[in-house]
Amino acid sequence: MNSSKHNRKIKLWAVLVWLVIWQIGSVIIGQEILLVSPVQVLIRLSRLIITYEFWHSIGFSFARILLGFLSGVIFGVLLAGIGARVKLVREFLEPLVQTIKSIPVASFIILILVWISSKNLSVVISFLMVFPIIFTNVRDGILNMDTKLLEMADVFHLPLKVRIRYIYVSQVLPFFSAGCSLALGLCWKAGIAAEVIGIPKDSIGENLYNAKVYLNTPDLFAWTLVIIIISVLFEKIFLFLLHKGVGKIEHMK
Repeated sequence: MNSSKHNRKIKLWAVLVWLVIWQIGSVIIGQEILLVSPVQVLIRLSRLIITYEFWHSIGFSFARILLGFLSGVIFGVLLAGIGARVKLVREFLEPLVQTIKSIPVASFIILILVWISSKNLSVVISFLMVFPIIFTNVRDGILNMDTKLLEMADVFHLPLKVRIRYIYVSQVLPFFSAGCSLALGLCWKAGIAAEVIGIPKDSIGENLYNAKVYLNTPDLFAWTLVIIIISVLFEKIFLFLLHKGVGKIEHMK
């Protein structure tokens, strides 16, 4: 596992090479409206950063996507725990989970816009992207737990709180962590896509939409870069806090 994580790390030299390729491509095309240079993107981003509207848009979108993500995690974990223990519940939820996974994001966005305002659209879409992933991963993690540990817990009549702390957390954490890593990226992509279609005022999606309408390529690339940075930072911070919290629990054993 450590080797796999090591191989997935992005190397600085590779990033620099791609930036050089991007710059060369921009110079060859010679049309900023088609492919703006990375230098111009950074210049535009530096100008956006000092504005109130920039941070207000980030706060608007981040708060709603975060709410959708956390809601998906909470409901996914709770229903997975119930479904893993009660076969009837698991069978009842399976068609719903598979349906959510199968329906394209654009279809969800259009359908949900009929029911709610565009202001909260990204909350619902983020939730729908996160819930089936967390539910499936946590459910599979519980169902694939070491049966000997569960039998030992039954023999000694360990209470549920003790089982969760000493058995379930360590056994299910890898599945939950992998699900969160995948869900974090998807909820950001889907949440911003929902904003681009719904165009809620003062959102990142609205800024992307306006950049497209007015053919403002530097803004389009700058806001895309912002989305990537926030998504990566959020994933790193969330997983760090998750493993740190679990580490404290393990240390208390």
